[in-house]
Amino acid sequence: MAASRSRAQGASSSSSPCGYHVFLSFRGEDTRKRFADYLYKALVNAGFRTFRDEDHAERGEPIGSELKKAIQRSRSSVIVFSKDYASSTWCLDELVMILNRRRISSHFVLPVFYDVDPTHVRKQTGSFAEAFDGYHKRIEEEKDEKKKKEWMKKVKEWTEALQKVAELGGKVLINEADGVWEEKLFVSCHLRSLASVVDCGIKGIPSKY
Repeated sequence: MAASRSRAQGASSSSSPCGYHVFLSFRGEDTRKRFADYLYKALVNAGFRTFRDEDHAERGEPIGSELKKAIQRSRSSVIVFSKDYASSTWCLDELVMILNRRRISSHFVLPVFYDVDPTHVRKQTGSFAEAFDGYHKRIEEEKDEKKKKEWMKKVKEWTEALQKVAELGGKVLINEADGVWEEKLFVSCHLRSLASVVDCGIKGIPSKY
């Protein structure tokens, strides 16, 4: 992970006591050019200081220190779950950190299920089953006992995190012909409510939202 290429766009956080209003978490390969990009631009245009990682390519590395700090300094997280979300250990580690932040603070978490059933997230079935089958197979094949235990711990953390976040309730978006309409409706319905939760200097949301 090239941490220097991770950026918060739209507004500087250096003068803000809360850092960021929103930490936007998503699997780039699935949604960067679609819903996540649209949502990010809408958040920035509405005045939210929004952090998103600009380089999720090197998923094999441990989560970067800059992202850890960004999560810690954010008032809320919007997590976009997509079909291949669970195949990224980076995203799963990020999810664990977000929920740990929520557990010890007033950090607000909003899950968005983009073309994926919340039940598949909670139970690791459907499109999530294949990824977790791969993780369990890796544990079985690992010869190094220390590494085996580390992977077992991680898979347990990921499973518990997915169960917890799916129980929070969120928005389900189906990627169909009317997907763009649904995305705009989602943003219209949620930006104002998000502002009331994470307010830290936002004077108001533009009327178009």
